[in-house]
Amino acid sequence: MFTHQFQKRRPETSSNRHEVTPRLHSMRKDGWTWLPVSAENCVGFGVDQLRDDNLETYWQSDGSQPHLVNIQFRRKTTVKTLCIYADYKSDESYTPSKISVRVGNNFHNLQEIRQLELVEPSGWIHVPLTDNHKKPTRTFMIQIAVLANHQNGRDTHMRQIKIYTPVEESSIGKFPRCTTIDFMMYRSIR
Repeated sequence: MFTHQFQKRRPETSSNRHEVTPRLHSMRKDGWTWLPVSAENCVGFGVDQLRDDNLETYWQSDGSQPHLVNIQFRRKTTVKTLCIYADYKSDESYTPSKISVRVGNNFHNLQEIRQLELVEPSGWIHVPLTDNHKKPTRTFMIQIAVLANHQNGRDTHMRQIKIYTPVEESSIGKFPRCTTIDFMMYRSIR
C-alpha cells in the first residue's frame, strides 16, 4: 500500500482542460491519505500520477476487480464534489464503465452514495457528493470502486482525481474574486 499526503488548494479557473464549479476549494496534498488497495500498482503508474495535474499520466491497477482507491481525511471533512478524469480514446478497455462512490467514517461503515455508468467518457466527470437536499457530505473517508471496464477490460486507468469542498465565508467579510493573471499567481499558499 502507498500513502500520500496532500495540501489544500483554492479552486482552479475554467480552461479548455478543466471545468471546475465556482465557489469550491480544491483539496490536495494536506490531510489526505491515499490508499490504492485493489492490487499491486504497475511500476511508474502509481498514486503519484493521480495527483500530478498531468492528464497524460495515470494510475494503473494490476489485479482483479473491483479496483479500489480509498481516500482518508485526518478529521471529518465536508466534501461537495468528486471529479475523475477519464479518456476512452486513450485508454480503451482500461477505461472504467461502472464506478461506485462510497463514504463513511472507516472501512466498516462505508455507504454507497453514487453509482455511475460511463459510456466512452472523455474529460472530467463531476460526481456530486451531496444528499437529496443538495447538502454537502461530511466524512472521514471516500472510496472509489471501479466495478467494470469498457470491453470487459481487467485492469483500470485513472488519470486524475480531485475532491472539492464548499468555500467557507470569511469572518472578516467577503473577498473579491481574483481573476487577473497577477492575482492568480499568488492564489495559493505553498
